[in-house]
Amino acid sequence: MRSKDKSLLAEIERFVCNYIDKHGYSPAMQEVADGVGVGKSTAYRYITQLCADGVIDYSGVRSITSMRTDARAVRVPVLGEVACGVPKLAEENIDEYVRLPVALFGSGDYFILRANGDSMTGAGIDDGDLVLIRRQSYAEDGQIVVALTENEATLKRFYAEPARHRIRLHPENPRLSDIYVEACEIQGVAVKVLKDL
Repeated sequence: MRSKDKSLLAEIERFVCNYIDKHGYSPAMQEVADGVGVGKSTAYRYITQLCADGVIDYSGVRSITSMRTDARAVRVPVLGEVACGVPKLAEENIDEYVRLPVALFGSGDYFILRANGDSMTGAGIDDGDLVLIRRQSYAEDGQIVVALTENEATLKRFYAEPARHRIRLHPENPRLSDIYVEACEIQGVAVKVLKDL
């Protein structure tokens, strides 16, 4: 058996990983072949070699998995910015998708927003940080939420005040005042902050 071209092996592995990241499922053998510019039988031989080397797992149609990354990952959309200050218009424009390993982040329905402003610095959320939000429509007192009020979204700590028939959205910055609303729509609860050091 002829030895395989190492650069083509690496290219096929990259293609498979990128395809899975982009689509959330593995490519068909013909898609691998087309993606790297080789015939289907050549792609199959290289996939088989990568499988024998323990680099990927292949067990049939659309079942190519990279062994270098945790196969148990969730695909999470990055939706843009959320105000950490005064509320701003909420727009769900998906900037990109990222894959987060279930081992670190857990499974669930998530989205990511980029913090904009300084109202949550006391909670460790700085301007420009990425905030991982678990999508849900309810919150417990004290949780940090994405609250939608009159088509404007803000990231604040949530407190229900039923005796006063209002909700208090509390910034974690002593220079800023609480926001009081009669009602708001909870779009999700913050669970992690991803930041540069």
